[in-house]
Amino acid sequence: MGKLSATGVKAASRPGRIGDGDGLFLIVQPGGTKSWVCRVQKNGNRRDFGLGSASKVTLAQARDRAREIRTWMELGLDPLFERKKAQGIPTFKEATAKVLAAHRKSWRNEKHESQWLQSLTSYAFPQIGDVKVSEITGPMIRNVLSEIWLAKPETARRVRQRIGTVLDWAYASGYRENEAPMRAISKGLPRQPKKDGHFAAMPYTQIPAFLVQLRARESYSRLALEYAVLTAARSGEVRGALWEEIDFDQKLWTIAKDRMKANREHVVPLCMRAIRIIERCAELRVRHCPIIFPGMRGDKPMSDMALTKLLREMKQPYTAHGFRSAFRDWVSEETDHQGDVAEAALAHAVKDKTEAAYRRGNLLEKRRKMMEDWAVYCGRPK
Repeated sequence: MGKLSATGVKAASRPGRIGDGDGLFLIVQPGGTKSWVCRVQKNGNRRDFGLGSASKVTLAQARDRAREIRTWMELGLDPLFERKKAQGIPTFKEATAKVLAAHRKSWRNEKHESQWLQSLTSYAFPQIGDVKVSEITGPMIRNVLSEIWLAKPETARRVRQRIGTVLDWAYASGYRENEAPMRAISKGLPRQPKKDGHFAAMPYTQIPAFLVQLRARESYSRLALEYAVLTAARSGEVRGALWEEIDFDQKLWTIAKDRMKANREHVVPLCMRAIRIIERCAELRVRHCPIIFPGMRGDKPMSDMALTKLLREMKQPYTAHGFRSAFRDWVSEETDHQGDVAEAALAHAVKDKTEAAYRRGNLLEKRRKMMEDWAVYCGRPK
């Protein structure tokens, strides 16, 4: 969110430059006229680009134009040149810049955008980056994918999806006469090796003995992994857990919606062992650090590979995410707890609107009893 508001733009009268953030400025002239300027710096060079009069270009439009210019610069394009031919059919690289600028508002972090840019810069731009979107054919796309289709199957699928997104935008914008034949392209490529769509999960019967082994030594990663097992939470939710999210009196962990996959606040009832883990982390806490399970830097979360690395060191062929599946299997096979209570504990989205309304209360007390039973089971090695 920028610093300016539409009301503030209208009220601005003192001559000078007022920053909105990310290089966007409102310029107020001594005579009272106002205009927009986007300042971009790359490789030590600073350039200013005029975006138009504030009487004709709204704050929202100025932000959109500034995003587009910054994206052009990131892609190594000349914004002045690109704007001159804005009315013409864009190249694939130019269209990518527009798509990224449009999607940036909805993405939760910059990492997603960097992954887009990196994959297309590495594999798509060398072959079709300078080709107009109206001239990109199925064989061209197939040639891009064929080099990595078998060697890097997951990367190839992502590149295919991202090329499709750019060309879908081009079709919807009237730059292509037909949609990209992405399905036919995939059928024209060799069959990729089959991939198990599930995360490798430790059988729930092995978890009690595993936790004994896990507790034999102490580290933030070991405490975080046990906490993840006991709460059935996702690895990222645990690694990013904040002190302000914990209610010790109510024994609750409230995760903000912007940290949840479903973009919805999630409340987790904590068993006594989970509380003990948090209390131990409090004893080890680095002063003023907001993170419960900090990484090597002390004031930042541990990396997304920390728990996987720990499992590998313990010679376990499983994933941290797989413990969620183990928990779900335990509920189904060993307890009388209802499936919808388990699904609520896993923070799975509910598609049926009626059921979603019924579950709006999060079934908190039922979940609390279920998580206590799970903790008791986990504490009984066989």
